[in-house]
Parts: sequence; C-alpha cells; structure tokens
Amino acid sequence: MKILILGAGKMGSFFTDLLSFEHDVAVMEQDPRRMRFIYNAQRMQVPDEIAAFGPELVINCVTLNGTIQAFRSVMPFLPPKCILADIASVKTHLKEFYAGCGFPFASSHPMFGPTFANLGSLDRENTILISESDHLGKIFFKDLYQKLRLNIFEYSFEEHDKVVAYSLGIPFASTLVFAATMKRQDAPGTTFKRHMETARGLLAEDDYLLTEILFNPRTPRQIANIQEELAHLQQIIERKDTEAMKTYLGKVRKNIE
Repeated sequence: MKILILGAGKMGSFFTDLLSFEHDVAVMEQDPRRMRFIYNAQRMQVPDEIAAFGPELVINCVTLNGTIQAFRSVMPFLPPKCILADIASVKTHLKEFYAGCGFPFASSHPMFGPTFANLGSLDRENTILISESDHLGKIFFKDLYQKLRLNIFEYSFEEHDKVVAYSLGIPFASTLVFAATMKRQDAPGTTFKRHMETARGLLAEDDYLLTEILFNPRTPRQIANIQEELAHLQQIIERKDTEAMKTYLGKVRKNIE
C-alpha cells in the first residue's frame, strides 16, 4: 500500500519506521531538519509532490492544532478513494470534518506516546479505534495494532472524548498541580522522584496537546472530582481522624485493584 505520513515528529517517525518495510511510504514535513533520520521512505516538503506518489492512505501525525488544516492542504492532490486517518488525542471537530470531506476515513488514538512507552514492547499499552471509521480503514489499523499486540478498544467519537477526559484529564491535571506546588528537594524520596519523572515527561509534550486535553468540555467535571476528594482528605487530615483515614485508604486501594 502507498502511505503518506504527515509530520515527522515523534509519532510520525514511529509510524514511518513501523510501516516503511512493508509498504511504500512517503513523509511530508515542512521542516527538513525533522526528516534527518527518516530512512526507507520518500521525503516531501510541499503538497505538489503528492499527486505523483498517489497515496492510498494518509496518516496525519501533525500536532493537534494543525490536524484539520494539514488534511485540507493535501486533499486537492489525493486520489478520490484515498483513506484519511488521524491519531488525534482529542476528536473535537473531526467528526464534522470527516462528514464533509468526501474521503473515506479511519480515526484512532494510540493511548501511549514516545515519552513514556517502550515502543519496542507495547503489549501492555492500549489503543482506541473510532467505530464510525470506514470499513477498510478500520481493518488496516486493527491489523496494525494487533501486530503490535496493543489492547484495542472501539468507541464512538463521543465515547472517545469521554474516556480521554477521564484517562488523560485527571492525570494531566494532577501532575500539573503537583509540579506547580513542588519545591526543590535536596534528598527526595522515591515517590517524589517518580512523580518528578512523570511531570518532566508530561511537560515535554506539545503545549497545544496539553491544552486541548484539559480544554475538553468533559475535563472540568473530572477536575471537580479531584477538588472534592482533596477537600475530603484535607478534612480527615485536619481532624487527625484515624478511623476516617483507614476507611479512605481502604476505598482508594479498592479503586486501584
């Protein structure tokens, strides 16, 4: 299959490496410095080069704020039946875009990133396939993710954003609050160091990605849950209520079983 990958960032490079030995792959990236380590794939910098390549699938790996614009910039050069695919962490506006774009589409969300995941061993990682995706696109990505031994879940666009608000919104907000209130520790404990590693990894991500995850309309409710739990925990601590603390710790342990 002829596959065009938009963007040569972390995930664009990951998909290029993953697919280039079984498919004819091209990568389009405006910044030539980001393609220095692209190999076994054709390099492109302007959309005019796409028509001659004739892709059957376009995988959009640009940053979240440029996803739809990147699609629109290449659509005039694509064959009519080319499948458009995104891996966006937030699907806001994508459902409407796909409905009017005139191309078949496949939308998915690998629930891991190069910052934390071991890309050579993904059997403990998850990915989401959007159920409204076209049949052929869904088959391609399901087969790809199965080869990576990812755990595959299928949700609608609406269900996906609900899951993201919970599974990403809560840890993102909690980690940012930890980092915002931390002070330098000369002799940090193990738990502190692990939290710091998580915070540094999170803050290495694209600012727009972090913003869009937190600006998901469903995230404020999750943050309100954090505030309610903190208020409850603070009351227990201020009262030095041993029995209430035992009950609270028991509830938390049950949650993570």
